[in-house]
Amino acid sequence: MGRLVHFEIHVNDMEQAKKFYGEVFGWSFQDYSEYAGMPYFGAVTGDEKEPGINGALMQRQSAPAETGQALNGFACTMGVENYDLTEEKIIENGGKVAMPKYALPGMAWQGYYIDTEGNIFGIHQPDVNAK
Repeated sequence: MGRLVHFEIHVNDMEQAKKFYGEVFGWSFQDYSEYAGMPYFGAVTGDEKEPGINGALMQRQSAPAETGQALNGFACTMGVENYDLTEEKIIENGGKVAMPKYALPGMAWQGYYIDTEGNIFGIHQPDVNAK
């Protein structure tokens, strides 16, 4: 036990966040608000046969982190097939660059972004030729 099995992204504007994650990563959402007692949408992030986990977007319960503040919690990183195309989608859908693309030599391309709700997340494209 102890394996990560679920994540929650806290958001102010649920519809905007659903649009962002749906457009950028192709996620779909299921309304679990009745069970949670607040706006809460389960995020289906991919095929159950592939590695990964599902999570949720939930209504933020306090003020978001200040712009420019260092990360003081968890950051989720999404695996992507095409780093540059995903970055384009992030920017087109209102996201911003937090830390530009960099190589994890011999392993992957990595970078961090800020979603429309001010949350930091990463994207990761495996590539043994990264340098």
